[in-house]
Amino acid sequence: MSADSPLLLGIDGGGSKCRAILYHPSQGVMGTGLAGAANPVNGLEAAQAAIIEACQQALGAAGLPASKLAECVAGAGLAGVNLPSCYAAMAAWSHPFAQLHLTTDLHIACLGAHGRQDGAIMITGTGSCGFLDLGGNQRIYGGHGFPQGDKGSGAWYGLMAVQKALEASDGQGPHTAMSAGIGRALGSDVALDWVEQLAGQRSTAYARLASVVFEAAEQGDYLALAIRADGTDYINRLARQLLDAGAPRLSLLGGLGPLVIPHLSPEVQDALSPAQATPEMGAVFYAQDQRQQRAQKEQRQ
Repeated sequence: MSADSPLLLGIDGGGSKCRAILYHPSQGVMGTGLAGAANPVNGLEAAQAAIIEACQQALGAAGLPASKLAECVAGAGLAGVNLPSCYAAMAAWSHPFAQLHLTTDLHIACLGAHGRQDGAIMITGTGSCGFLDLGGNQRIYGGHGFPQGDKGSGAWYGLMAVQKALEASDGQGPHTAMSAGIGRALGSDVALDWVEQLAGQRSTAYARLASVVFEAAEQGDYLALAIRADGTDYINRLARQLLDAGAPRLSLLGGLGPLVIPHLSPEVQDALSPAQATPEMGAVFYAQDQRQQRAQKEQRQ
């Protein structure tokens, strides 16, 4: 590979998984990799290890040795680095890449969704939030983390389901079909087993219970219907906030999207546009832009 067109790594590091692609301008995507969680808030060393593993897999898929990491320019969008202390910790990393350009997972998702153009995204996955990139100015809406925030996310839906099911088990609330769904997901109909399994767990453990709410709602369970309505109302309000702020294009991303979209208001559904590219490709865009800016700065000096 020429020095003018280096190997590029696009990294999307979230709370449940880390994805990486190896890209070259003349060859396109050469390989992909997938590793575990890469949110530095939940463990700095674990996040760094996941990033390296995913990137090594991407190199391996392209038939290249792990030693090639030293020749790669990497763009990494990571959950948690919107927190200054977390960003500083990751920026101080003695990483194995030729260059590492660091930003948030929201930023790269937005770059990918709108092809480097102005726009906004909403995330409904393990967590939830909104992000606006307009005229070079960026703003995050929500995204305060679980359990203190992330309403309308998979983790939030799962937590709401567990709370209502536990109230029912104690005779403090009405029977709900969500209890049976939780029992199937956790392999036990005993409420105390649910508490034991979920004690001290992170957002991902609750997010895998999100579908319980939607399944019970389809059965007409009024508690599940109320939770679904509350969550989708939040996403509706978030969408309107982003559109009112001037977003020319809006995309909804995240694994929960297919379950959520049919229950959003018609005007919000009409306002949604499909993502043009993946967050990993957005990370490649970011690496290219940052590398170009660095080169221009060096030329001026």
